[in-house]
Amino acid sequence: MTAWTDSPGGRRARAILTSRPFLTLAIVVAVWIAASIASRGFGAYGHLRYLVELGAVIGLVAAGQTFVVIAGGIDLSVAAIVTVSAISLPLLSLQADPTGLASVLAVLALTTAIGVVNGLGVALLRVHPMIMTLAMATFLQGLLIIIAGGSAVTAENPLVHWLGNARPAGIPAGILLWIAVSVLVLTLMHATPFGARIFAMGANPLAASLSGVPITSTTLAVYGISGFTAGLAGVLVLGMNGQGYVGIGDPYLLASIAAVVLGGTSILGGLGTYAGTIPGAILLVTITALITVVNASPGWRSILFGSLILGLLLLSGREQARR
Repeated sequence: MTAWTDSPGGRRARAILTSRPFLTLAIVVAVWIAASIASRGFGAYGHLRYLVELGAVIGLVAAGQTFVVIAGGIDLSVAAIVTVSAISLPLLSLQADPTGLASVLAVLALTTAIGVVNGLGVALLRVHPMIMTLAMATFLQGLLIIIAGGSAVTAENPLVHWLGNARPAGIPAGILLWIAVSVLVLTLMHATPFGARIFAMGANPLAASLSGVPITSTTLAVYGISGFTAGLAGVLVLGMNGQGYVGIGDPYLLASIAAVVLGGTSILGGLGTYAGTIPGAILLVTITALITVVNASPGWRSILFGSLILGLLLLSGREQARR
């Protein structure tokens, strides 16, 4: 047994079993089992499928957030971008667009552009990512209030309706979308030169720059990706709710950061993987469901999320100090 654990295969297996993504996944499974025993019906396939569908929205927002955090930044505008997507899509729907695809692409181009503007502020104007994205979020929220006021807008888009309601082979279309995006994100992050650049930039920006990493274009790209995935999440949440309104994206700011940190990505940059963010997103919706089941105050969810983030930030700081 000792010989196997000391072999390359054994060391690789041990590294996987002790990694944060695997531990987060193990916690999800353990919580599901415990909740299924304690609450009748919690472990039913339909309910677990619904939890994963809710996790897809957080997972999409957290996909871009993972890129940004690994690159050494943070995006506090994702919630506002989700709202922009959910409100602007019905307003921008094109009459000569029977499938709804052109309208969706137009909105995703808009949200990607918002992300790129964030990147321009960070890379060229040297504004701290927290300040730049918070200012963008505040600007967008004010703009949305002026445009939409307090009224909700209803989606009349066939593609959006399909994403929110279709069940191909019994699987919600939102989950299938999340799977497709996850494959693309993991491939881009771990199997391309771009992925290597964001890890290098997050670990040591000066060393990365001296090594030839194009800091400006990489920064624009990661914030553009964050805008795109937040916009995609807005499209999905619009389809699931049937209408958009100011504030619809608010729950996803804290959740996206929590999912990233829960999955083992260092908030200080240079270390992490979206493979951990995926179970992190599912764990968050599971916790929310448990709070609902036990009839606890919604305030406990915020307390729990905040405690998780604070605890994991301390852990990330210690891990960074040992590197």
